[in-house]
Amino acid sequence: MAKNTEKRVIGFVGTGVMGKSMASHFISAGYPVLVYTRSKDKAEELLSQGAVWKERVADLASEADVIITMVGYPHDVEEVYLGEQGVIAHAKPGTYLIDMTTSKPSLAQRIYEEAKKHSLHSLDAPVSGGDIGARDAKLTIMVGGDQEAFDEMAPLLRIMGTNVILQGGPGAGQHTKMCNQITIASNMIGVCEAISYAKKAGLDPSRVLDSIGAGAAGSWSLNNLAPRMIAGNYAPGFYIKHMIKDMSIALESAKEMGLLTPGLELAKSLYDEMAAEGEENSGTQALIKWYERHQRS
Repeated sequence: MAKNTEKRVIGFVGTGVMGKSMASHFISAGYPVLVYTRSKDKAEELLSQGAVWKERVADLASEADVIITMVGYPHDVEEVYLGEQGVIAHAKPGTYLIDMTTSKPSLAQRIYEEAKKHSLHSLDAPVSGGDIGARDAKLTIMVGGDQEAFDEMAPLLRIMGTNVILQGGPGAGQHTKMCNQITIASNMIGVCEAISYAKKAGLDPSRVLDSIGAGAAGSWSLNNLAPRMIAGNYAPGFYIKHMIKDMSIALESAKEMGLLTPGLELAKSLYDEMAAEGEENSGTQALIKWYERHQRS
């Protein structure tokens, strides 16, 4: 049975588009929250809500009972956890480590093994749901690690999400996230092409969405990102540069398993073109611009 988690100190590393909302839910739930991010200004909103700033990851790690990370890239994860001033070197024995960054399954397994040597409990728990899911505490959380650690942390994970599932041992959460990103990658192509088709056929694309979004074509991307495409809103709920990172990890993992993923390769090639044209900091829905630039008159 899970212990009472009421008084545990939450350390949160990474307060970007999603991390900020995720950390805020713990403050709202009455937990003491410590935060660290490379740019302190990104944490100002959380600090105004009652979070406490820490100058170094090591300082946060030494004081927190549960450390949650939501950073950018696998090399960031490696530095935060395995560096000399990182989490594993400075966390108290018995601390729970939860990496919610989308990262490499092999790195999640490595962190788990190193954490175990220091009497720490590690879970890889990447998420899906974007800025909306993070804001509304309705994220899907895909978890890899030990059953006992999962049972202990599940009440905290459910503060951020509504679909929290242990998928298997260390790295299983990251592998599941790769399945998620592979699905989204090809789906986004379909969403962009459907909107482009609707416009070319002289239809009102918003009205088209009212029909197809409620049928078999319905998906999170169609219902949440297609309206942004139509409105010309390319603000990031999830950055193109991070989608490219995720697709690169998925392609690498698929190659290691001998799996062909032509749809994923196509999607990545289109996003690579967008990044080369200066759209790396736009939201993934900006893929529609590729179609707009390549349409025949």
